[in-house]
Amino acid sequence: MKKSILDEKHFYNEKAAFAYVESIIWKDGKNCPHCGGFEKLYEIKGKSARTGLNKCGGCKKQFTVRIGTIFEDSHIPLHKWLQAIFLLSSSKKGISSHQLHRTLQITYKSAWFLSHRIREVMKPSGEIEMMGGEGKIIEADETYIGNKGKQARGARGWGHKEKVFSLVERGGKVRSHHVQLTNVKTLLPILQNSVKKETILMTDEARQYKKIGAEFKQHGVVVHSRKEYVRGNVHTNTIEGFFSIFKRGMKGVYQHCKNNHLHRYLCEFDFRYNTKDNTDSERADVVLAGVRGKRLTYKIS
Repeated sequence: MKKSILDEKHFYNEKAAFAYVESIIWKDGKNCPHCGGFEKLYEIKGKSARTGLNKCGGCKKQFTVRIGTIFEDSHIPLHKWLQAIFLLSSSKKGISSHQLHRTLQITYKSAWFLSHRIREVMKPSGEIEMMGGEGKIIEADETYIGNKGKQARGARGWGHKEKVFSLVERGGKVRSHHVQLTNVKTLLPILQNSVKKETILMTDEARQYKKIGAEFKQHGVVVHSRKEYVRGNVHTNTIEGFFSIFKRGMKGVYQHCKNNHLHRYLCEFDFRYNTKDNTDSERADVVLAGVRGKRLTYKIS
């Protein structure tokens, strides 16, 4: 019988956890996070020395692999951080802070902060590549979630909901945005900055997409009001599938999300979708490789 993935030593042994993190973050060689030096670095050993503690002979400062990462200034053991990263990366619809609080035996406040730090790492960094291209198909759609406040009696529409606009490339990646409105003025700049003009765009029959579609090589429209969902290769089923997982996670797992945090949850669901061809362990390692320079300092609210 195969062992559980969580039986791996770095998930329960602190020394092994440091060695594992160092092998990923310092894969090109150990360096001092204070002065950037690669030479005259040595590990401080002894019974009283902290696990993973090093000293730089250049600037004379001490450091561990935690410095400059999401782990810095955290009192949570590193092996518990690795468990949290794995659980959040591998759970298709997410894992709540209450569940992390119970599983990792840490406070709810710590679990909430920990999970948001991990989501910050899942956010794309560096230069964002344009989506689509010649012969490529991009599906665009919006969905509505949450509640900004009680809707007035007799009111109609989606004004009381938070609005999410997403683009997915068939056979490729998804990119989601928390937007205030779903009109042409809001959505067109997003598409212009994200999608190449020679792309084939697929949308439903919403009015705003008529003008937006004219910006691209071809615009396929599926008319849901006529109960049309597929016409040849014209459909938005890919993006609808992504929204299905996103909404099941937000409603069934997270349940409550303030509007100022929604963009981080979108990063989480985008990340898992965009790394769906990776194994759970590989996906967790992708997160771990990006923990440097990604810190959050706000308090729970």
